[in-house]
Amino acid sequence: MTMTSRERFAAMLNHKAPDRMPVYPLVNSISRQSLGITYEEWTKDINKCAEAIIRTTDELELDCLCTLVDLSVEAADFGQELLYFKDKAACPDPAQRVVPTEGDYDKIPRIDPAKGKRMSEHVELCRKLVKARGKDKPVVAFVFGPLGIVSMLRGQQEMFMDLYTAPDEVKKGVEIVSDVLCDWIDQLCATGIDAVMFDTLYASRSIMSAEMWDEFEGVYMTRIAERVRSHGCAVMIHNCGQGAYFDEQYERMKPVLFSFAHPPQGCADMKEAVEKYADKMILMGTIDPGWFMTATPETLKARVEEELAVFGPSKRYVLSTGCEYPACLDFAFPRQMVDMAKAYTYK
Repeated sequence: MTMTSRERFAAMLNHKAPDRMPVYPLVNSISRQSLGITYEEWTKDINKCAEAIIRTTDELELDCLCTLVDLSVEAADFGQELLYFKDKAACPDPAQRVVPTEGDYDKIPRIDPAKGKRMSEHVELCRKLVKARGKDKPVVAFVFGPLGIVSMLRGQQEMFMDLYTAPDEVKKGVEIVSDVLCDWIDQLCATGIDAVMFDTLYASRSIMSAEMWDEFEGVYMTRIAERVRSHGCAVMIHNCGQGAYFDEQYERMKPVLFSFAHPPQGCADMKEAVEKYADKMILMGTIDPGWFMTATPETLKARVEEELAVFGPSKRYVLSTGCEYPACLDFAFPRQMVDMAKAYTYK
């Protein structure tokens, strides 16, 4: 019997085999191509953004809708000036920071997300996606973790220095942002979404120690994740870093799904990752987006076959990219991934 996308995810959550492998390459940024608009226009016009995501979901037959637009949504409403571009995601203006010195973290405003332009539009985006396709497909809100948001307001390099020279000041900022995120979670979940996926950017070996991540973000993520579950929604994580801290993040957040690109900390390879974690949570990924820049249909076929051989037997896997698909490419490779997932037969 053919399942809907929603039924596929429900089967996996209940440790049952879906009718076929779910597939969801992170292709939101290229969805703008379906309307022939720029990245900036796609970012700023929530109606066109929703239309593009829905149209791309339908055309590619994707199994999920996610609200990943860029990582500056929250920072913008905290007052951070942004730079917008024609063909890539917006980013903070480094010449204008909300937190100019290590003594200014406590000046981050305690905003009401409902009154912020981008955060309120993100709520509306969720509402539109739920109304359009939520009956048959899961809708997942994408939220940047509090430490990541604080780094947008201060600057990464500056914040990393402050973690050593003024740790208590940094925590004041993370506390404020976490409080606001909890309020935003209430508003997002009220739209009828199924889950919130948190980007815990710094929770990997490639950036900081597990102990440092836990001290500066993990302790805050526990209550944020609990806020999500209080609304009957699921918690998901995205972390594309080298050696992501699966154990520490699972302990803090209890996610039902983890989107990633590289073997987790403590795992020699992806096979070990499946053995250790597929029973705990659905795994999603793991093709490095940069790899697509020189890929061919033949090399992609071989790469996906490797993924299917390692992850497929678990029946707890979503074929995807390990991070956002390159904004400069087209739909050909994602369409090939979908076709291969649909053709895969569970053993």
